[in-house]
Amino acid sequence: MSERKSTATSTPHDVAQPHGKYDIVAVGSSAGGLNSLFQFLGPLPPDFPSSILVVQHISPEHPSHLAEVLGRKLNMKVRQAADGERMIAGTVYVAPPNLHLLAEPGSVRLLGSPAVHYLRPSIDLLFDSVAVNFGDRSVGVILSGTGRDGASGVRAIKMAGGVTMAEDPSKAEFSAMPYAAVATGCVDIVLPLSKLADSLIDLFNAKHV
Repeated sequence: MSERKSTATSTPHDVAQPHGKYDIVAVGSSAGGLNSLFQFLGPLPPDFPSSILVVQHISPEHPSHLAEVLGRKLNMKVRQAADGERMIAGTVYVAPPNLHLLAEPGSVRLLGSPAVHYLRPSIDLLFDSVAVNFGDRSVGVILSGTGRDGASGVRAIKMAGGVTMAEDPSKAEFSAMPYAAVATGCVDIVLPLSKLADSLIDLFNAKHV
């Protein structure tokens, strides 16, 4: 992992229960993503000191049970995101079907704006909002999936001074999405799922604030 250099100055954010250096973790996944989400989020403790926002590509035509399914497996609280609700540390917010999920200072926003590259929700839009509103207090993570969604988003987070991570494409069930992210040259940490969660925990436990 190359040394990360901050390119943005952090500003105060109205986020519930902030701890340490990072206020938010944004996660993007697509094909094969459910298994990746279980393995990545499963080891995180219930008192994880940040909010986690998840965009998983799902069918826009049916209700989603993703939050319920994840909630049965994870230590953290899991909710399907509601427009305008306050972000709380130790909680995972999942994008609902057919709506973009964005992060604003202290709260989540849902938009029915046009699809981005035929996708709604869009990982890129989530990551862009995280970069703009949280800068160097943000972490972006790309997991298994097809296509390129999230590649420009990791660039935005990196340029804003945040930390970027990706599932090792050579180990991913579907490698295209993490490969596209890594190919930008803007991913700080590339690890197999078995090590990715520990790396995130280590990042939050780092003594530099």
